[in-house]
Amino acid sequence: MNLVMYDFLITPFVEFGFMQRALAGAVMLSLGACPIGVFLMLRRMSLTGDAMAHAILPGAAAGFLLYGLEIIPMTIGGLIAGVVVAMGAGAVSRYTLQKEDASMAAFYLISLALGVLIVSLRGSSIDLMHVLFGTVLALNNEALWLIGGIAVVTLVATTVFWRALVAECLDPLFLRSVSGLGTPVHFIFLGLVVLNLVGGFQALGTLLAVGLMMLPAAAARFWTSRVGTMCVLAVAIGIVSCVAGLLLSYHASLPSGPAIILSAGVVYLVSTIFGTRGAFAARLRPHRHRTA
Repeated sequence: MNLVMYDFLITPFVEFGFMQRALAGAVMLSLGACPIGVFLMLRRMSLTGDAMAHAILPGAAAGFLLYGLEIIPMTIGGLIAGVVVAMGAGAVSRYTLQKEDASMAAFYLISLALGVLIVSLRGSSIDLMHVLFGTVLALNNEALWLIGGIAVVTLVATTVFWRALVAECLDPLFLRSVSGLGTPVHFIFLGLVVLNLVGGFQALGTLLAVGLMMLPAAAARFWTSRVGTMCVLAVAIGIVSCVAGLLLSYHASLPSGPAIILSAGVVYLVSTIFGTRGAFAARLRPHRHRTA
């Protein structure tokens, strides 16, 4: 029995270098992206994360058009596109009658269509699938260094600005009234969102990168109300989902990216029912009160 479990759980990561690189990249993505997902969720900006994931596509596609599947040009292009879309949507919402969610949706739809068009100009359907859904099993050392660097920057920035990030989630007007950090922290946070989506794009593609950011965060909220604990739990759920997805991909010959996100989705669904703040616990509380 132990040998069977070892062969199922451990052997793929011991014998194959591509599985080791995929696991390392997924763990580093979880360390950086999952805490950012918690803050996005607490700010009620979950769909903004999805929009920003699509927003990086034209820049990454432009890098692909000029240099092929090279990490640095696609990363730089994705960063530029993400910043342009974020600034453009913010400018439209600030200087017109349109709300930020509507302007963000408009920009992301334009970006998605433009990115697909750019990739189609040079690449095949296989290249388009690579850009949209990523190839976590094909991560090389250059991609791992990039993802690791983004994770380090995210963790350091989150630690330094932790109190301001939490305060802005709870009461942004209060933070701006007592400190000059309100606006700078908001833009730093948006920068971290774009950075982690670019890192996730290398492994999961533009369509699935936001999944690893948001699903573990959403699941963690059904277990705790403390922000720090929520971030730690989201990272743990992200890592477990990545391991489960990679093993499922290896043994069942499934696409690795969707397997990872579906694993996180299973944890989310279980958490909605059995979490300490989930549906089952909510039904028990009135009963306990009546019988007390």
